[in-house]
Formats: sequence, C-alpha cells, structure tokens
Amino acid sequence: MKHREGGCLCGAVRYVLKGEPQAAAICNCRHCQRQSGSLFSFNLFIAEADYEQRGETKFFEDRGDSGQLSYRHFCGSCGSPVITKVAMMPGQVLVKAGTLDSLEGLPSPQVEIYTDRAVEWLAPFTGANRFALSP
Repeated sequence: MKHREGGCLCGAVRYVLKGEPQAAAICNCRHCQRQSGSLFSFNLFIAEADYEQRGETKFFEDRGDSGQLSYRHFCGSCGSPVITKVAMMPGQVLVKAGTLDSLEGLPSPQVEIYTDRAVEWLAPFTGANRFALSP
C-alpha cells in the first residue's frame, strides 16, 4: 500500500491517502464541470478512514440529479476543490485527483458517468465503462 499526499494550490489544505483508491471515475455532469472549471472531474474513491486532512475546507452543499446531497469541499483561501462527500455513499470520500502531489501511478478511470453531458469532441476514456447517467 502506497501512501499518497496532496493538497490545494496554496498549501493551506494538505492530505494523506493511507490506502489505495477503491475506484477511479470521470464525471461529466454539469455540476462537476462548473465546480472544476473544466470539462469533467476525475475522482478517486477512498475509504474515509484512509483519508487524513490537515487544514480546514469550506464546503458547498449541492444536490445531484438524484436529489441526494453532495458536500463539495474546497480551500477557503485559493478555492481549489479537494474532496466531495456524497450522502448516499457513507464512509467514502471522492478525492479530486488533480490535487495529488504526484500523478505517477494514478489508476486509469474504470467508469465514466454522465457521458451524455460530455463535450462531443472528447474521446471516451480507454477501458472505462460508460454511462449516460450515474449507474
């Protein structure tokens, strides 16, 4: 098991992943697009017990298409998105993969969701199961 570290752009929020990701997923939903300021969000699913954070995040309470709550945590100083906690996934943390210190050995995504909202010129991710909506 390899420990990974990461944090926000300004360094006010730092974290350690003490376990391997249980899954890696690309989300193309409009909320993830807006929250990330990009075309999609790349998330690592980590057991909450394997996530250790230093520094405080602020969060935005969001509701997905399911109507379930998502808590989008970000640095209050630089605005970097760091994690999301989803009400219907207790015990899990979705870590924004771009906040890792090193992308070396990053798992490829197994799943790509909300593909119906992806920009038409974005090629499917090789090896990822694709779903128009969340499975």
